[in-house]
Amino acid sequence: MNEKIDKVHKFLENHGIEYKTHYHPPLPTIELALEYWKEIDSTHCKNLFFRNHKGNRHYLVIFECHKELDIHSLEKSLHQGKLSFASAERMDRCLGVQPGSVSLFGLIQDMDLATKEGVMQKELFENGHRVKLYLDADLKDAERLSWHPCDNTASTVISNADFHRFLEIWGGEVEWLEIEK
Repeated sequence: MNEKIDKVHKFLENHGIEYKTHYHPPLPTIELALEYWKEIDSTHCKNLFFRNHKGNRHYLVIFECHKELDIHSLEKSLHQGKLSFASAERMDRCLGVQPGSVSLFGLIQDMDLATKEGVMQKELFENGHRVKLYLDADLKDAERLSWHPCDNTASTVISNADFHRFLEIWGGEVEWLEIEK
C-alpha cells in the first residue's frame, strides 16, 4: 500500500468526495502521462509549485495539461518579484509531495496549520494557509478532473462538483486565471 495515496483516499472518503483512481508506472511529466491518460475520461491538470523571491510565500498553479503558463505574467500579477520553482524540501513541507507529484490533493497538507508543529508563521497568509492557489478558469466547467493523488504512480479523477467541494473544504485563497492554449 502507498501511504500518500491512502491518505488522499481517506480524506476524500471522509468528506464524501467520490473518486476513481487509475494506477500506472511513475509519470513525473505531462509528456509521459499523456500516454497513460488516453483511456481516462477527464480534464488532466498540470501543476506547478512556486515560491516568491523572499521564500515566505508559496503558490500552486493548476491548469489544463495542454496549455503553457506565462510565468512572467504571473509574476507581474502577484507583485511578489521573481518567482522560483519550489525546492523538493518546500514541496514536501508545504504539500507533502515530491517533484513530479505536485497536485491539488497536496493542499490536504495545507489545512489546520495552527495545530501542526514546526509551521513557520512568516509563511502563512492571513487566512492561515501556506499556499495560495491559482486555477485555470477553464477548469471551472470541466466535467471531471484528474490529478496525481500526491504520488505519480496513480491518477485520481473527481467530478467538477467534488472539485469545488474540495476547494471549499480546503478553505484557502483561490484566484482564477485566463490561461491561453
